[in-house]
Amino acid sequence: MVKLARYWIEFERDDGGVLVRKKGVSRGCGVTAFNLEDAYNLIKQHVFYDCDMPPVKSVLKNFDVNTLDEGHVRPNMGVVSVRGIWFPRGYEWTQRPN
Repeated sequence: MVKLARYWIEFERDDGGVLVRKKGVSRGCGVTAFNLEDAYNLIKQHVFYDCDMPPVKSVLKNFDVNTLDEGHVRPNMGVVSVRGIWFPRGYEWTQRPN
């Protein structure tokens, strides 16, 4: 059985560039994937599909989601137990623009 891993990925700030244009991504991106490469691919395909993904600042793997920001992230995240983007909402892989 293939196991999924839960990732929280934060990006380097770019002073008004890509992170500002991508709604919600400035706090980080939550994704469940087969491995880190799969997580990056999901983010590139479904969040940064129209621009380059900024450099990654940090990655947490299989962490307790209760450690995430309780004021914004936790109340606005999707299902963390299935493969896909779960934060920010709106970038779920089924909603990717054509």
